[in-house]
Amino acid sequence: MLDKNSKIYVAGHHGLVGSAIWNNLKSRGYTNLVGRSHKELDLTDQVAVRRFFDEERPDAVVLAAAFVGGIMANSLYRADFIMQNMKMQCNVISESYAHKVKKLLFLGSTCIYPKNAPQPMKEDALLTSPLEYTNEEYAIAKIAGLKMCESYNLQYGTNYIAVMPTNLYGPNDNFHLENSHVMPAMMRKIYLAKLIHDGNWEAIRRDLDIRPVEGFSGASECDAILNVLAKYGIYDNKVVLWGTGKPLREFLWSEDMADASVHVLLNVNFSDIIGIDKYSSVHYGATTDGAVDRNHSAGRGGALPRLGEIRNCHINVGTGKELTIRELSELVVKAVGFEGTVEFDATKPDGTMRKLIDVSKLHSLGWTHKVEIDEGVRRLFQWYQESLS
Repeated sequence: MLDKNSKIYVAGHHGLVGSAIWNNLKSRGYTNLVGRSHKELDLTDQVAVRRFFDEERPDAVVLAAAFVGGIMANSLYRADFIMQNMKMQCNVISESYAHKVKKLLFLGSTCIYPKNAPQPMKEDALLTSPLEYTNEEYAIAKIAGLKMCESYNLQYGTNYIAVMPTNLYGPNDNFHLENSHVMPAMMRKIYLAKLIHDGNWEAIRRDLDIRPVEGFSGASECDAILNVLAKYGIYDNKVVLWGTGKPLREFLWSEDMADASVHVLLNVNFSDIIGIDKYSSVHYGATTDGAVDRNHSAGRGGALPRLGEIRNCHINVGTGKELTIRELSELVVKAVGFEGTVEFDATKPDGTMRKLIDVSKLHSLGWTHKVEIDEGVRRLFQWYQESLS
């Protein structure tokens, strides 16, 4: 088990979830944390990753780094989404095994589930029918990652756990219009439409200085700024959003996700997930730290006859609650204080119509969410405003 002196490497510690996990660990007294920015360590570079593990020798790894984005980004950069994520996962997981990391937590996404999976989606829905086309490459990469964890556990006796969060939002979210997720993109669009109507060009220019849009910053001419914002559906007191507004989505506050992740990292083992307590440890080769005894499992090729087929060992992380995109827009409008109109362009794609997950496995492992969506939207807008000051 990990103690307060264990060295924990958080990959992606500047990101939405990684930064929240870092802070959560620190608040629990785990101060021996290691992080590297993308400039300091390119996780797609196998040689660089191996050198890092040689130097740092972490006891545990949290793999929260990923190449991410919304519908538009997934459509534009399909090759990048599958290749960049696969490279990062392969490098970090293989080097974790080579350097005898005690515990690894892999963060995926609920987009791993089929487009038409029964709702709410249980872990067993994985690979039962085709994926949503608009994010297929990212989903396939994440499925490969969770299967790597599962397969290493079965063949080599490691203790690698995969968690699949629902849609996340919170501090350090990505508000860049070209590649952000639905909530921060929606929030920034509504905020900018309000500023245009208010004639608050000082605030508009400050916003674009911090997060330029297609190269246009606060120094650009007013007409140029208005033209580029219009491309993203941002007008004077009006916002046009993609789709019909009918899709249902589940959202989880990133700090809740971090708390769930750390709970799993510190308290949940692979043996807990597959129900090893039903069997003699001799049959499975379980060790006291929840991993599989490498001597007992080596050479089985993943086949553990006494337990039958082992699959879908990942854990859904979410709230188990949902709302429509239109209802979300109404919460954002309220938080921003926007008095204009929000329209939906039905000629644009909706993506998956419903993506609610079953979180009963997570609840059985001792964790439930704390922040409800209305409070979370208010908190996110407050953070966004503070990021502009």
